Amino acid sequence: MKKIVFATNNAHKLEEVRAIVGDRFEIVPLAATGITEEIPETSDTLEGNALQKARYIYERTGLDCFADDTGLEVAALGGAPGVHSARYATDGHDHAANRALLLRNLEGVTDRSARFRTAIALIQEGAERLCEGEVRGTIATEERGEGGFGYDSLFIPEGHTTTFAEMSPELKNSMSHRGRAVEKLAEML
Repeated sequence: MKKIVFATNNAHKLEEVRAIVGDRFEIVPLAATGITEEIPETSDTLEGNALQKARYIYERTGLDCFADDTGLEVAALGGAPGVHSARYATDGHDHAANRALLLRNLEGVTDRSARFRTAIALIQEGAERLCEGEVRGTIATEERGEGGFGYDSLFIPEGHTTTFAEMSPELKNSMSHRGRAVEKLAEML
């Protein structure tokens, strides 16, 4: 089975990607490479951050790898939090604080349209490729659901009345931004 390193320390993302790809190839966790430090993300685009992270791993290990960057883009906020989604409220990946700030910033706003985008950078035998997944929806007025992570308890995908956090992992993965991007990644591999 083909092995590929996923350049993330996020256990939720690792679990989600493994569920999406199933047994098509083996996702090797970043910790297995011996890299434990925080990987730099200094680009102002999702694609740039994904490439930066993948290059960081490839340059240190020589192993085929991929990295992602995901952003929630809210129309009424000019696309924010966008590339800063993980650090919207603080520098510490505080999901609860990020959701609380988003809700505060949308108080009284009627246009709650948004989209989630995931960019994935793949480096395979030194060659770099990019793919993207997107899902459109709206931001709920309050948190709903216990599943998922990040902004999942606030995001309602188009055509649905429940948030990602209220859905089964299988249903969410079948339509999510990350699910769509990972399917494209699997096709590239």
